[in-house]
Amino acid sequence: MPVMHDDDTAKILPVSGNMDALKKETTDQEYGSDHLELEQSGEQSETRCILVVEDDPALASLEANILKSHGFTVVTVNSGELAITALSRAIPDLVVLDLELISKVSGWDVLEELRACAPIPVLLTTSSTVAVRRYMYTRGETRETLDHLPKPYPMQTFLRRVKRMLMTAPQ
Repeated sequence: MPVMHDDDTAKILPVSGNMDALKKETTDQEYGSDHLELEQSGEQSETRCILVVEDDPALASLEANILKSHGFTVVTVNSGELAITALSRAIPDLVVLDLELISKVSGWDVLEELRACAPIPVLLTTSSTVAVRRYMYTRGETRETLDHLPKPYPMQTFLRRVKRMLMTAPQ
């Protein structure tokens, strides 16, 4: 399936696991200076990888640091275009997705691309509660595959939601 940006050669490939392929190919140039370095804690076979898609650098950094401190591998991107590029290389165990991205490709576009190839859990972070509920209802999504955390939110709640969603996700 073609991605939603100018590079028509990239495809989303259904690759599962901890995103080793993405870690090997990631460069500062691709993700810009705002991305966080990829880190891995604990056993590689048990480490879960999370893609954080957030255009607010302070919030992205906070979320990534909390997740890393709890042993997750974290990849952060700050636009829909970069999210689709990351997803074309490897599918993470969970995606934290800001729906209100300030980029050509919205969070909704990223969600549609992801759903076309992988039913992995997605935690939506946005203040648009009505739109999320409508989407979940019309698409038949459950809280195991799609959950919503309205902004602003406490980081303890964020971490609990991530852990709950990963418990029900396939490994």
